[in-house]
Parts: sequence; C-alpha cells; structure tokens
Amino acid sequence: MPPSCCGYLSQYTHHHLVVFLLTFFSYVLLHASRKTFSNVKVSISAQWTPSIQNDSTSAFSPGKTWEDNRLFGDEKQATLFLGALDSIFLFSYAAGLYLSGVIGDRVNLRYVLCFGLCGSAAVEFVFGTLTEWLHIYNVYLYCGLWVLNGLLQSAVWPCVVAVMGNWFGKTGRGFVFGLWSACASVGNILGAFLASSVLKYGYEYAFLVTSVVQFAGGVVVFFGLLTSPKEIGLSSGSETGLSPVETDTDSHQPLMSDEEEKVEVYSRRSHSVQETDEPPVESPQAIGFFQAFCLPGVLPYSLAYACLKLVNYSFFFWLPFYLSNNYGWKEAEADRLSVWYDVGGIIGGTLQGLISDFMGKRAPVLAFSLAMAMGALVGYSRSPNDKVINAAILAATGFFIGGPSNMISSAISADLGRQDALRGSQEALATVTGIVDGTGSIGAAGGQYVVSLIESKLGWMSVFYFFIVMTGGSIVFITPLLVRELRAMWRDRQALRRQL
Repeated sequence: MPPSCCGYLSQYTHHHLVVFLLTFFSYVLLHASRKTFSNVKVSISAQWTPSIQNDSTSAFSPGKTWEDNRLFGDEKQATLFLGALDSIFLFSYAAGLYLSGVIGDRVNLRYVLCFGLCGSAAVEFVFGTLTEWLHIYNVYLYCGLWVLNGLLQSAVWPCVVAVMGNWFGKTGRGFVFGLWSACASVGNILGAFLASSVLKYGYEYAFLVTSVVQFAGGVVVFFGLLTSPKEIGLSSGSETGLSPVETDTDSHQPLMSDEEEKVEVYSRRSHSVQETDEPPVESPQAIGFFQAFCLPGVLPYSLAYACLKLVNYSFFFWLPFYLSNNYGWKEAEADRLSVWYDVGGIIGGTLQGLISDFMGKRAPVLAFSLAMAMGALVGYSRSPNDKVINAAILAATGFFIGGPSNMISSAISADLGRQDALRGSQEALATVTGIVDGTGSIGAAGGQYVVSLIESKLGWMSVFYFFIVMTGGSIVFITPLLVRELRAMWRDRQALRRQL
C-alpha cells in the first residue's frame, strides 16, 4: 500500500517548496505569454484584413491598395495563416525539444532555463508589440520570429521536469507531479486574464504585459533556483529524505545517482559501513538520444502523447476563437470562459495522478480518462449557446483531456527517465522528457493547420470528430502498456490471495 500523501509531503524541506514554486511559476509565465497569441487571434485577424470592404475602393486609390498594412484580403486567409503560425511554432518547438533535452542533461539546467525564458520573452515582444508600434507587417518576419520563439521555449519544459526529478523521488510522484503539472493550465488562466484586461488598448499591449512579466521571471529563476540538492551539500538518503554529503564541482549536473528502487538499501549500507579510502564514484554519463528513444515505454507514450497533445493544444490555440466565432461572444468574454478548460485540467491532473499512485499503475487511469474524454468531446460539440452549460461541459472536457496530458508530460516522463533499464546511467530525464514532449509537439504541430483547414472547409463539427479520432488513437498506442499493467495487477492480486 503506498504511503499517504500527507505523510510523504511531511518529509520535504523548505528547499523542496522553493524548487516546486520556482519551476512551477517558470512554466506558468511561459504559458501565459504563449496563451496571449491564441487569446488575441480575433484582434490580429481584424488588423491584418481590411475593416471596410466595398466595390468603390478601387476608384479612390487606383493601382494601389488603400490600406498598405493589411496582409490578407479576407478573414479566411488570415485564419489559415494563423493556423500556419501555430504549426510553425509547434514544429520548431518539437525540433527544439529533441535538442534541448540532450543539452539539459549536459549543461547547467539553470542557465538553459533562464536563457529560454528571457529569450522567448524578447521575441514575443518584437512579434506582437514592436512590429505593431513600428507598423511593420511582413509574413516572412512573423514566420521567422515564431520559429525562433518555438526553439527558445523548447528549452524550458525539459529543464523544469529534470529539476523536479532531482528533488522529488518516485513515491507519491503521481500526486506531486500531477499537482505541479497544473502550471500549464494556471499559465493559460493567467494569460487569458492578462490579455483580456488590456485588450481594449490593442493586442500589442497584451504581448507587452506578458513578455515583460516572463522576462522578470527568468531573472528571478537565474538568481534563485537550486537545480539539485547537491548544490547545497545534500543528497538523497532515501526516496524522500535528504542527507548531507560533500559538495562537488559537478553539483549542477542533473539527476544525481539516486536509483529509485535501490537507493534505500544503499542508504542503509552507507550508514553501517564507513570506508574512507574508497575511490570517488564517477558521475553517471548522460544517456544518448537514440538510447533514450529505445527505453521501454518511451515510444508508445510518445505516440500517444502526439495524438493527445494535438487535441489539447487545439483547445489551447483555438478555443477563444471558436467561442467568439461560433457563439458571437465578445473576445474578452470568450477568453475568460476558456479558462474553465484549464480548471478541469488542473483538477484532472492532480486527482488522476493521486489515483495512479494508489494503484501503482498509470496506464489504466489514462485509458479510462481518455475513453471518457471521447464522450465529453461529443457532448461539448453539441453545447448550446449558454455560458453556464458551456463552461460546465468545457471543464469536464478539460478534466478528461488535460489530466492525461499533464500526467504523460510530467509524472510518466519522470518515470520513464528514471527506470531500472538505465542501469546506473541516470542523466536521462531531460532527454526522455524532450523526446516525449517533442513527439507530442510534432503531432500537435501538424494538427493545427489541419484544424484550420477542416474548419474552413467543413465546419467546427467536423473538427470535433477529428478530435475524437485522435483521442481514440491515444488509447490504441497505450493499449500494450495497459494490458501489461493489468496483467501485473492480476498477478499481484493472485499472489496476495495465496498468502492469505
């Protein structure tokens, strides 16, 4: 029987709390600035298309467009380009994740994290604020900036997961990481409220506020984050406890040697036998990229996450736009209503992580939630034009989609990066996290343009059918893992019966 969460959490120090909060709010600020783009799509689309269209325009300005700053002739063209920008961002984000995960296992995590936060904030300021202030409207400039933004943002997630993996052991990981992974949803909520509060002054001010706050957060992380217990002379003495050790020069390296199934035995031996003339133990080497890809469970969870992240990020990028266009609600109202999806994701990730801890298995919880998500998608596609009902169904949809998404990207990635198959090479967590999230981002990237294409040709109902198919695909990919874990649970139950 797993230990109670309260008993587990009581063994943590204030250092754990500081690390939890700093990594949590690092990603909160990143997602708040990322959410800004989806929250102001209607305003951007209006800025990029003519505000007045009539047949006499050419008579006033023959041979010349009457509004030089307009990029597109109508809203449909602008919508397709916005979908293309989403795909460009996610493709570059995915490529960057594969690279940044490897870098994160070899370079000081604090440096990589700060560089990603501050660099992304600067790019978003140029993209959304500076170009509007200087009246620079260029498709190629927007595309180039969004590629750079994706690469810079990709440095953040593998680093924060690796730092959390350094400080928090396997026991209770589903609950702790489930609670912590709410950072993305909290960031979405914060970004929605920040954007809607200043949108009346122009969409450029939404980018200004979120980018400045994110840059400030990167500075705080640089001066305040401890990436490993070794940086303050501590090392894991058990799965949850800390004991003093000699600080070494490689203390910034992630994933110190605390194998989760063997660390308690090692701790007992270290207390009973004191050897002063033993040679120093070398730090484990970082695992290779292809070695990490071949670890058990990495590929099926990566493919499942590719399907699931497509759906999750489609809500992220398009939900305010859908609410505004489909129901005729004001953009600021649609932004505020969209946060209920993230509220559901926060609750879902925490509760499902807690349940998976008590079960000792992840796949059964994921499979059940994804099956329920398919029903929730059907229900939300038929939601009436009522804000209360829409918010309730939206929260349920976020619970069953955002919850599994948070689990795969955090707790399950940490499980995969610290499994027994590594055989002592523990510098793998950032690499594995980058692979899982990178593969998911590739699926999400391809899906965003498909969503805009389906919507423009067939309508929003067909988009929801597409989401249902992708959610079913996630279940298909985790089915082998589900069968294996169910068999293990059955064997454990039979063994328990024999003992009784």
